[in-house]
Amino acid sequence: MENTESTLFDKVLRDSNGNIVIAQPPNPPLILWVVASLLTLIFQSGTINAVLQILANGALFTWAWLELFQGVNYFRRALGLIVLIGLIAFQIQ
Repeated sequence: MENTESTLFDKVLRDSNGNIVIAQPPNPPLILWVVASLLTLIFQSGTINAVLQILANGALFTWAWLELFQGVNYFRRALGLIVLIGLIAFQIQ
């Protein structure tokens, strides 16, 4: 009989296929956040900067939300929660 119990390590770091997943290739919201954030360094004032900041924050919020609810393991979900809390805290400040 095969042992099918998952350990805490498995739940935290493994995906449904049994692979350890800490980092993944960036998905579209994360790529958009990086591009918009870099463009804010070029356009440092004005309407374009404001739009880029909104776009960057929206993309990072979307990425964090997706990780929180659809992350492949508990580590990725916790990462999404931490980024979401940090993003909200940074905006309130």
